[in-house]
Amino acid sequence: MTEDDAIRKSSDPVTMASLVEDLRELGVEPGMTLIVHTSLSSMGWVAGGSQALVMALIEVLTDTGTLVMPAHSGGNSDPAHWSNPPVPHHWHEPIRTHMPAYDPRCTPTRGLGEVPELFRTWPGVVRSNHPNSSFSAWGRYARAVTMDHRLDSSFGEDSPLARIYDFDGRVLLIGVEHDVNTSLHLSENRADWPGRAIVKHGAAIMVGDARQWVSYSSLYTDSSDFGEIGWDFVKSGQVKTGKLGKAKSQLMSQRALVDFGVEWMSRGRQAYRSG
Repeated sequence: MTEDDAIRKSSDPVTMASLVEDLRELGVEPGMTLIVHTSLSSMGWVAGGSQALVMALIEVLTDTGTLVMPAHSGGNSDPAHWSNPPVPHHWHEPIRTHMPAYDPRCTPTRGLGEVPELFRTWPGVVRSNHPNSSFSAWGRYARAVTMDHRLDSSFGEDSPLARIYDFDGRVLLIGVEHDVNTSLHLSENRADWPGRAIVKHGAAIMVGDARQWVSYSSLYTDSSDFGEIGWDFVKSGQVKTGKLGKAKSQLMSQRALVDFGVEWMSRGRQAYRSG
C-alpha cells in the first residue's frame, strides 16, 4: 500500500495515542516480554510512522517490560545459497572476500521493513551478535534476551527466541500472518520431523581485531508450513485478535505457540510435505 492509498483509505490518522489505546485493548500490558512482527503499511496512515509505533509499544510495556524485534541481516550470508535473487557463480568468492563484517551497531536489517530497522537504532536497544539472524531488544530483559546468541544456534536453544520462551513472552503480529512468525523456528529446533538436517552457512564477522569469513553449521529451516501451523493454532482458541489502526493484529503466548508447533511438526510435517 502506498502512502496515497493509506490516506485515501483512512477516515482519520492513526496516532501514537490511538495505538496505545489499541495495544491495551488487545491485551498488551506493562512488564510483558513481547516480540513484534509488523507491516506498517497495513495500519493505515500513521502520524509519525514507525517512530509512533515504537513509542506506543514502549509506553504500554513500560521499562518493566521488554520489546524484541527481529534484526536479521540476510545479506551477510554465503552467496552460494542466495535465491531471491541469485548472483552469478563467479561473484561468490569476491562477495565472501569483501562483505563487511557484521557490526550490531551498523549492519542494516534486510527485508524486514522500516519498523525493525528504526528499532535497532533506538536509544537503549541492544542487538544480539549473530551475523545473519540477530534480534534487537529494549527494556528490562534486553541484555538477557540478546546475550550469547551462538553462531550455530540461529533460532535454537542459544538464541533470543529461547530466552523469550524462558521469560514466558508474548508474540504480537501486526498486519502480518504466521508465515513470518519467527518463533516457530524454535519449534523446528525442538521438534522431531522428517528431513531435519544441519547445513553449512558462512558470514563475515570480526574475530579479535580482524575481519574473517567464517563457516558455521545450523539447523536447516523451512517456513513453508508456518501459515498452516498458525491457522491451526488460531483455531485452537489461543490467539486474541484485534486492530492496531487498520491492521488485523494477533497476540498470543510464545510458549504456547512454540509447544503447539513442536507437536504439530512432530506429527504433521510429513503429511504436509507429501500432501
